[in-house]
Amino acid sequence: IEMHFLPDVYVTCDVCQGKRYNRETLDVRYKGKNISDVLNMTVNEARDFFGKIKKIKTRLQTLADVGLGYVRLGQPATTLSGGEAQRVKLSRELGKRTTGKTVYILDEPTTGLHFADIQRLLDVLNRLANAGNTIIVIEHNMDVIKSADYIIDLGPEGGDKGGHVVGCGTPEEIAELPESHSGRFLSKALTHF
Repeated sequence: IEMHFLPDVYVTCDVCQGKRYNRETLDVRYKGKNISDVLNMTVNEARDFFGKIKKIKTRLQTLADVGLGYVRLGQPATTLSGGEAQRVKLSRELGKRTTGKTVYILDEPTTGLHFADIQRLLDVLNRLANAGNTIIVIEHNMDVIKSADYIIDLGPEGGDKGGHVVGCGTPEEIAELPESHSGRFLSKALTHF
């Protein structure tokens, strides 16, 4: 029930018990699971479940590769964070045949990610770059910044006191700039591999 002045209210259907399908549909099973069971699986669970069907497994593996293995297949898109939605789009791109001529622009794709998921995302971005594509990432995470080929450091502060190019170059070059706030943090990150 959509209420413009209060959060939406969801009422479980008495007929299907919230499974969203009629009895006839729910009676159809594959390996003992119906459509509701499958949509309730995480990406990782579904990848294992459909392991013998290469096309499905490959798509699900790509979602897992970008750190979305925990997302449920039937999860409404409106409940995904901005970073999760970007990674769904990124996984879709990864599933396509690459031309090596695509420019990808990502806005803070690591927001809310565990360290291991950040590393998986970096692996995916490196895979795209190694195929000849260009990756532009707006990011504050030093683990991501230190892995960049080239950095454009904006600042010197945020908001009205920022927006100016403080420095450009490799992570090592930015780390040497005394006027770069990012550089100070980056120099520490570069020494902690």
